[in-house]
Amino acid sequence: MTLKRLAQSLAALGLALSVALPAHADKSVLNVYTALETDQLKAYQEAFNKQYPDIEIKWTRDSTGIITAKLLAEKGKPVADVIMGVAASSMVVFDRENMLQPYAPQNLKEINPKFRDAANPPKWVGMDVWGAAVCYNVAEMQKQGLPRIESWKDLLKPEFKGKVVMPNPNSSGTGFLDVTAWLQMFGEKGGWEYMDKLHDNVAVYTHSGSKPCVMAGAGEFPVGISFEYRANTVREKGAPIDVIFPSEGLGWDVEAIAIVRDTPRLEAARKLADWASTREANELYAKNFAVVAIPGIATRLKHVPNDYEQRLVKNDFAWMAQNRDAILAEWQQRYANKSEAKK
Repeated sequence: MTLKRLAQSLAALGLALSVALPAHADKSVLNVYTALETDQLKAYQEAFNKQYPDIEIKWTRDSTGIITAKLLAEKGKPVADVIMGVAASSMVVFDRENMLQPYAPQNLKEINPKFRDAANPPKWVGMDVWGAAVCYNVAEMQKQGLPRIESWKDLLKPEFKGKVVMPNPNSSGTGFLDVTAWLQMFGEKGGWEYMDKLHDNVAVYTHSGSKPCVMAGAGEFPVGISFEYRANTVREKGAPIDVIFPSEGLGWDVEAIAIVRDTPRLEAARKLADWASTREANELYAKNFAVVAIPGIATRLKHVPNDYEQRLVKNDFAWMAQNRDAILAEWQQRYANKSEAKK
């Protein structure tokens, strides 16, 4: 008897037939929280879907601080299945809150051990490094008679009063890596003293790590503290900026991927984690960043020096995670009066 005739027969008897349709009739929808730049997402998603066309990625995208706060707020009832392109310093926070599912991607052996969680299996795996850069508008420098910039301390010169823009670390991962780098480089007392003096010269703190460089490129302010990907792309598009890598060292963090604990879409989440750790994925990251998780893949970006990796400060992700709340609260108390309004 056919299914249709059986249903008709049961209907005649006043009974109902429940038929479970195959799960593969529809695409799997994977909720992915990310701080990746919007202009990077399309290439990554298209490459992933070439290999896994049956998995649809639903992105929730915002700055690192905002995504981190959202994930922590949803800890008791997670919405995300995967966290991708979010700072390793935030991943350590999530791990401490028991929010991450251990998983060893298929290509884990090729990942630089410095750019992954040390646990076995790891809770998170790195994709690429992003680090500090200063965008300096050359046209405005010449027009306003401003001095050259070679170091972080050059930004304290009185000529720069009201002419510097930087990201708010409560919203921006770039802002957080700047603040934590200054505290690690100059010491706690020296770091806050540096930021007190820098604050005198800051015009506004933005909620995006990209925005200060975009503003500098447009001539809204001469100096924007940003990161090397956005600095490289803004200059490549023809903006009259110099990209400065201050001599004391560069703050940095790792964009990483992790699976959210107890996701109901674990199989699809593992496939995304597998893809994100492939050589193909790292080759895509290398189009945007000077350092990626698999050694030997990155090529020099046009406006980033060959020794970029050697300029990165000695970073302690555990310290960054452990002190995150205290650092952000102190920063907010001292400097939030110049922060731009949130949308």
